[in-house]
Amino acid sequence: MIPEDAVAVLDHGFVRLDGALADDLSVANSARVSFGRRKEELDDSDRGLITFLMRERHGTPFEHNAFRFHIRCPIFVAREWFRHRVGSFNEFSLRYARATDDFYVPAAEDVRTQVGKPGAYSFEPVEPELAEETRERLREIYETAYGAYEELVEQGVARELARAVLPVGAYTEFYWTVNARSLMNFLSLRAAEAAQREIRRYAEACETFLAAQMPVTYEAFIANGRLAP
Repeated sequence: MIPEDAVAVLDHGFVRLDGALADDLSVANSARVSFGRRKEELDDSDRGLITFLMRERHGTPFEHNAFRFHIRCPIFVAREWFRHRVGSFNEFSLRYARATDDFYVPAAEDVRTQVGKPGAYSFEPVEPELAEETRERLREIYETAYGAYEELVEQGVARELARAVLPVGAYTEFYWTVNARSLMNFLSLRAAEAAQREIRRYAEACETFLAAQMPVTYEAFIANGRLAP
C-alpha cells in the first residue's frame, strides 16, 4: 500500500519524506558562524550567500540539515542506491520478516534494448510483442520464485536461506537519512540521463522534497548546472 503522503514510483514503489530538519536558513547560519553571526529569518543577503556558496563549491554549510526518507523499491534499485556512502540506511530484513509478493514488472514502454558500448549506451524501446513477452515471462518467473519461497518456509526452512530464491525484482523498503549536500550529489548522478531509468524515477521523486524544503538551495543547485557543492 502506498502511503497518502508519498510519491508513487514504478508499479509498487514510493518515496516519502518521513521527517526533516532542513531549511535554507541553516545553510546561511552555518556559513556565517565563521563571523559569529546568526539570523532568525532568511533575507535577500542570505539568498545571495547560498548562491555564492553553491557556485564556489563551499559545501560544508549544506551539511547541517537532514532528510529522512522512507523508500520502497525493487532490490536492484536499492543495491544501486546503497553505493552512495554518505548517508544512513536501514532496510527491511528478509531474515526476520516474510517476503512481499510484490515484484517489479516494467510498463511496456519501459522494456528497452541497449545500443552502444559500456559507459555510452543509448536505450531504445523494443517491439510491442517483445515488450509483452518480457512482461509475461517476468510475471511467470516471479510467481514460480515466490511459490518456491513460500513452500520452503512452510516446510521449515529458515527465511534467511529461503530468500535466496527471490529475484532482484522483488520489492524491499528502507529508511535513508542524508544531508542536503549528499542528496544533491545523489541527484546529480541518479537523476541524470545516463542513470538507469528506474532509479532515475526515484531520484526525481526525492528531488521534489528537496525543492519543497530548501527552495533557495534547490534553485542554486539548478543554476549551478545540477553540480553538488
